[in-house]
Amino acid sequence: MLRPALIALLLSSAAAPAVEPAVVLHPDVTYAVAGPEKLRLDVAMPGTPGPHPAVVCLHGGAWRSGSRKELSRGSPMYDFGISDKSLTRILAERGFVAVSVGYRLAPENKFPAQIEDAKTAVRFLRANAAKFGIDPDRIAALGVSAGGHLAAMLGTADETAGFDDGPYPEQSSRVQCVVDFFGPSDLTLYAETPGLERAYFVPLLGGRARDKLDLYKKASPLEYVSKDDPPFLIVQGTADLLVPVIHSERLHEKLTAAGVASKLVTVRGKGHGWGGPEAARTTETAIEFLSEQLNGGK
Repeated sequence: MLRPALIALLLSSAAAPAVEPAVVLHPDVTYAVAGPEKLRLDVAMPGTPGPHPAVVCLHGGAWRSGSRKELSRGSPMYDFGISDKSLTRILAERGFVAVSVGYRLAPENKFPAQIEDAKTAVRFLRANAAKFGIDPDRIAALGVSAGGHLAAMLGTADETAGFDDGPYPEQSSRVQCVVDFFGPSDLTLYAETPGLERAYFVPLLGGRARDKLDLYKKASPLEYVSKDDPPFLIVQGTADLLVPVIHSERLHEKLTAAGVASKLVTVRGKGHGWGGPEAARTTETAIEFLSEQLNGGK
């Protein structure tokens, strides 16, 4: 028979609410200035001593809308299926320094402003690694839709691509792994869908593919794949009409052919984003991948 004191202890333990991991927030950090615009990012740090691996998070919005706050505060547009917490808080509670990056938007700012900003943000984080408890040798990129495109560009386009002009030139903008949620990889394919081309790529690139084919290629992650690229996780809905699955399939195939570790996860019957159990599953898959690549699976 259990003693009364032990029973009381068990009951009190069962009734005690779970203690959430501590998270330290640094919102609205200016990482660069582009003309009149201050470029900012939001940082969510684990409450434990570092250095920790970092995940650079890039929002979607067709390069012309959206905000870093959608990933650092949460938004109905982003359902990660685990809780109502923001992506950066979820990652910080799992031991990553999660950084939601704002970047210049089209049509006022044409490509390559967006990838230049993403690369500047990575260099800024390396230059300020001690301040934010970051291990500068363990930085990942994660993006959704247009952000997935930028994350893939961070993984494939090295300094020879010419997107590294800007502050902190002594730092590298290379990342150690990439999580790409349904980002377009070959922008030339949109010449076959003039409606999507006019709506999304003319504002970004300043013209149609038939007139600016070289620029469409320059903005395509597929064009930069090489054997020294970091590991990729690509997550894609099979019924996506905005970014058809062929984008992820071709990127995965080219990475694999180059000898790069790449995993393609498809979500059958889902379009440009999803929620519910599939969101929980793919989010956990992404976190497991990040842990494996940045923490050795721990």
